Amino acid sequence: MAVREHRYRITVEHLATPREDQPLRGTLTFEDGNHDDLFRIVELQRASGRFGSDDEAAAFAIGLKLLGEAVLRNRDDALLQQLKRPIGDFIRQLKAENAARSNPEP
Repeated sequence: MAVREHRYRITVEHLATPREDQPLRGTLTFEDGNHDDLFRIVELQRASGRFGSDDEAAAFAIGLKLLGEAVLRNRDDALLQQLKRPIGDFIRQLKAENAARSNPEP
C-alpha cells in the first residue's frame, strides 16, 4: 500500500527554563504525516527573509503546517472548523508574499 503523505518523527527537547528552580522536562517525540514536504516548506520560509533566524523560520513553518494538517484531518470538529478559512486565507497570502519576495519587480 502506497503512503499518501510524508511521514515525520517530531522531537521536542526541553533545553532551558525561564527560572533556575524549574525542572527540565523529558523529550517529547511523536509521529505525524503531512501532505507537504516540510523540509521544502522550511527552506522557503528561511529564504523568505521574513524571520530573524533560521530557527524562527523553521518553528513558524512546522507549527503552521502541523496546525493546518490537524484542522484538515478533523473536519467534523466544530471548534477546529472555525480555523479552516482563516488558515487557508493566511497560507494563500503567505505564499503570494513569499513569491513576491523571491521575484521582485524590476
